[in-house]
Amino acid sequence: MSSFGKYTHAIVRRIPATVGQKEQEREKEEEEGSPLDVAKLQRQLGVYAGILRQKLGLQVIELPVAEEPGLPHSVCVEDIVVVHGDTALLTRPWDPSRRKEVETVKNVLKELKLRVFEVTDEKATLDGSDVFFTGREFFVGISKWTNRKGAEYVADAFKDFTVSIVHIPEPHHLKSFCSMGGPSTIVIGNSEAARKTVKAMEELTDYQYDKLSVPDDAAANCIYARIGNKSNTLVHRTAEEFPESSKAFKKLPDYMLIPASCTEVAKLGAALSSCSILINKKFEY
Repeated sequence: MSSFGKYTHAIVRRIPATVGQKEQEREKEEEEGSPLDVAKLQRQLGVYAGILRQKLGLQVIELPVAEEPGLPHSVCVEDIVVVHGDTALLTRPWDPSRRKEVETVKNVLKELKLRVFEVTDEKATLDGSDVFFTGREFFVGISKWTNRKGAEYVADAFKDFTVSIVHIPEPHHLKSFCSMGGPSTIVIGNSEAARKTVKAMEELTDYQYDKLSVPDDAAANCIYARIGNKSNTLVHRTAEEFPESSKAFKKLPDYMLIPASCTEVAKLGAALSSCSILINKKFEY
């Protein structure tokens, strides 16, 4: 737990020309009927990368644009790999077209000298957005995107940790409505699906987590980071997007709160954490 929330690198991807081509296929849009604003998406992701680099002090690695047709969601790099410590598990996304994204991520991970495992079973599906690491254990959401065989790969790759599965209603990922807001705090949305999920996690764990409930599910996906030895930082959705949830974050004591807009990424069915792969390259703390 001493290194939980500490990161040295972040991997992001440039926006492909095909971005947003499939957003109309989403079963639920955060802003129903609102078309994707590509220019706004570019600005928001630029600010996002700036937060990672300047506020969190990370070395940001920018992957090239995924120019192949059919990769409009490639900016959501979190789905492609699960990383903890020196171990990385390359996933096998449910969407076959997204499997083309794996190779460029794999190359970067090897350059960083991580131990790289891969999901190779053709019957397995696994999206990184369904894998929730608390610092103590893993939860894997069994969803439209991830099945049991995919979850088994998480258990095999991260043998030092308990891996538990929870069932997630469509069309959600597990991290659609929860994230870590501190070393022992889970931020959770207030929908029925979110409440049922956190209750299931509580029944599966031996640990006692604090909970910070926010009114909006989408606002519950945050990025917790530690800068230095004591500085707790939370990157969260803005007050303009979710005013009531934004108020809830102010209850966290002595935190540096960094708002980040995510309206356009949300139209791709993604969240704040979806847009980066966070890595702790220095393992001595």
